[in-house]
Amino acid sequence: MVLSIIQSADETEAISSIFASRYVHEPLPRYKMPKKTIPKEVAYQIIHDELMLDGNPRLNLASFVTTWMEPECDKLMSEAINKNYVDMDEYPNRCVNMIGQMFHAPSAKGKHGTSLGVATVGSSEAIMLAGLAFKKKWQNKRKAEGKPYDRPNIVTGANVQVCWEKFARYFDVELKEVKLTERCFVMDPVKAVELVDENTICVAAILGSTLNGEFEDVKLWNTPIHVDAASGGFVAPFVYPDLEWDFRLPLVKSINVSGHKYGLVYAGVGWVIWRSKDDLPEELVFHINYLGADQPTFTLNFSKGASQIVAQYYQFLRMGFEGYKHVIENCIENARTLRKGLEKTGRFEIVSKDQGIPLVAFAFKHDDKSLAFDLSKALRHHGWIVPAYTMPADIEHMTILRVVVREDFGRQMVDKLLSHIKQALVELKETVPRLTFTVEVKPSEGDADADMQIAETSVHWTKDKHKMFHKEVKVTGGKTKGVC
Repeated sequence: MVLSIIQSADETEAISSIFASRYVHEPLPRYKMPKKTIPKEVAYQIIHDELMLDGNPRLNLASFVTTWMEPECDKLMSEAINKNYVDMDEYPNRCVNMIGQMFHAPSAKGKHGTSLGVATVGSSEAIMLAGLAFKKKWQNKRKAEGKPYDRPNIVTGANVQVCWEKFARYFDVELKEVKLTERCFVMDPVKAVELVDENTICVAAILGSTLNGEFEDVKLWNTPIHVDAASGGFVAPFVYPDLEWDFRLPLVKSINVSGHKYGLVYAGVGWVIWRSKDDLPEELVFHINYLGADQPTFTLNFSKGASQIVAQYYQFLRMGFEGYKHVIENCIENARTLRKGLEKTGRFEIVSKDQGIPLVAFAFKHDDKSLAFDLSKALRHHGWIVPAYTMPADIEHMTILRVVVREDFGRQMVDKLLSHIKQALVELKETVPRLTFTVEVKPSEGDADADMQIAETSVHWTKDKHKMFHKEVKVTGGKTKGVC
């Protein structure tokens, strides 16, 4: 006997013509779960339409995060979407070993060398884990020496990503920041050394500053080092192989890197690698066996999706060293093309460096902050997201724009962006010729407290170059108006 389900009129209507149904004119639930179900086609279409308003991720030039992968990898991720990371023994270890070998971890030497590390949801979690390892090892050492261990600190530059501030606040560690200057947008090693004391658990060096992509010098230290290679970890090994920043330096104890940046995987995967077992205190590692076998774990969470891990292994297998090298070289070449195009306008000063992450950071050649934000807003009209931001303390008067050049930002898109920037510059108020004149404002005759009047003869043309200023004066009608 075959059972049939008779659909209601409403359900049939929704499936055959979603936009003719009642669902498209009812407000969407935002605060309370709806009482009744709706057809799957309707739920999909409603959410699909809302996601259209988020913009095109590939035009978001503010983000370092990968926005394109090959269809075959998309398919693999879909097939692994129901897999739990904690149930996977093999793929994470393979990726850790490959990354450790690439970063010259001592334990990774040889044909079958292994590395010590874990997969994370990104570099933020990776930095938390690395920081905890430094803190615990420092505390153990201080306890053994009979010294106070309640005031640990980390030395960084003011250009660090916010995750370092989170670590410091969440885990009670003082963050000592080296201030930036107009001539140095990264941590100055000489100034940083002055901040190191007996309570310093490590120095955090950035391989690829978020502000301008610059690599910090990792070699000038005599204290344990963590390298935040979130962006640069999948750049330097392929195009700057002689740059010593990794475990070739004895004081580098741990390194984090984001797989979802130049590791070429969608958002949701990061890695942290330790130099040796001595640098990861055993008391931080938990051992579980209720999933069928003894499994060591050192993470801030437990269950998470495994599809990004599968995608990372796919990229390592598919691309190999040669493939990654070609991708990064293309990114660097496209960044050079963008840089030259911006310089040709005569309007910008380039603040990014030749050696660093493939990005272009630039500023207007004068001190008007508003122009950077105006340009950023104008480019949004074309769909581009190009961030404008003020620099950290002591150089907050500087405003920077930044374009991250990712794998899917090809030459044709560079040319299109440049054309839109040139078009936007024409529209900006600073590019419109203006006549300057002075206006004398005086009170009405006979009443010193009356509204201000502009006399007919009070406009005087002048050849002098006046300093521009803003001032509020009272005019007829009781309103205020900015006068320059």
